[in-house]
This record gives sequence, structure tokens and C-alpha cells, in this order.
Amino acid sequence: MKEQFKKFLNEEQDPKAIEKITSKLNDLLMKNEEIGYIAVQKKPAITVFPDSIVMTNKRIIICKPKNLGLSMDFIDFTWDVIDGTFVKENILGSEFSFSTKTELQVSIDYIPKIQARKIFTYAKEQLDLLKNPKGNNSEEIKIQVPDYSPEESVEEMETEEVTNYAEIMPASSSFPEITTANTLPVGEKKSNELSQDELFEKLQNYKRLLDNGLILQGEYDAFKKEILSLM
Repeated sequence: MKEQFKKFLNEEQDPKAIEKITSKLNDLLMKNEEIGYIAVQKKPAITVFPDSIVMTNKRIIICKPKNLGLSMDFIDFTWDVIDGTFVKENILGSEFSFSTKTELQVSIDYIPKIQARKIFTYAKEQLDLLKNPKGNNSEEIKIQVPDYSPEESVEEMETEEVTNYAEIMPASSSFPEITTANTLPVGEKKSNELSQDELFEKLQNYKRLLDNGLILQGEYDAFKKEILSLM
């Protein structure tokens, strides 16, 4: 048992007190509960059965031996009921105390100064974790945004001006002929003489002209409005 809790004997804790406490803690610890620090009271006079404070990741446990050390009282306070912790350093040791949300004050005196500082720091860390959980129950979703430098410029692509639509339109194109006058090419029906299927096909042809950049959006919208009014 001493080997298991050897890390709690670094600040002059009483080895016998640590051994007695840890032998009983095995049956008291909850699932996933881990001991963070143990501070042992050290009075000026010889104290055979000192009080102790056990800090875990879930609660504060006050250990008070009684009946000449044959039994022990345990009082615990979970971190969610702790309102604040305090340390007062005196000439002989320090007094560690904490308050609960129900306005209860708990204190133990004659804690060696270095041990009092350690439990005070540990308590602050646990309270901070309670107020600001670091995604214990949820995964952090990180979105990687490409880092574009403002100095980067978009590479300009050389384009070739097309002056003759025949150069880019296939010979077998079924696109309708666009006229600027109100007259129609010889042999072409007026829009109001076309069937529903012919009107729909004509609208598709105008859409292909728009997609190929051969007419402007405004022209397409005008053709579309006219055809839809006839359908």
C-alpha cells in the first residue's frame, strides 16, 4: 500500500496516517475516481491520529480518526457543491477551509504550508474544470480554413476574343436564329403558332445559348417570359 501511494509522501505526510487512510479508501472510491492529493494534519504536539484531507477528481473527503484510530469518520463534498476554497498561513502550519453553496464552512488547521498550497491549487483546478469543461462528453469539431494570404493574386488567364459565333457553334446546332428585328426568318412559324412541345424545345435552345455565352441574361429572360406566356 505504501508503494502504491508513495507519491503522497513527498511533503512530510505522516506515513502511518497515509497508510491507514489509503487502506480504507479502496472501498470508498467511486468508479473512475482518482486520488489527486492527500494532506495530513501536523499539530505542534505529538498527534497520534491526525485528521486528513483527501482530494480526488470527484470530491473532497475529510478523514477524522476516532476510537484510538480503530475507526474513522469520512465526510465528503462533491465539487459541484463547493463554492470556494481558502488558505490562511499561520506561524505553525496553515488553515485550509472551503465553503459550500449551502453556506457551510469547513476548515482544518495545522496543515503543513506546502501541503496546504498543493490542495488549494488542486481544488482550484477542479473547480475550474467544473466551470469550463474541456469537451469531456463531446468531441471538438475543427474546421480547417485554407490560409489565403492577401498578397496572393489570382492568376489571370489569357482569353481570346471571339468575334464570329460560327467559330464556336457546331455546324449541326439546332439553336434558333436570333434576329434583332421583329421579322422572322423565311419558313419559321410565329411563336403563337407553335405547339407546347415546340415552345418547350425553343426555350431549351435559348437556355443553351445563354449557357454558351451567346446571349445575355436579360435577353434570355425576355425570351423565356414570352414563351411562358404562350404555354
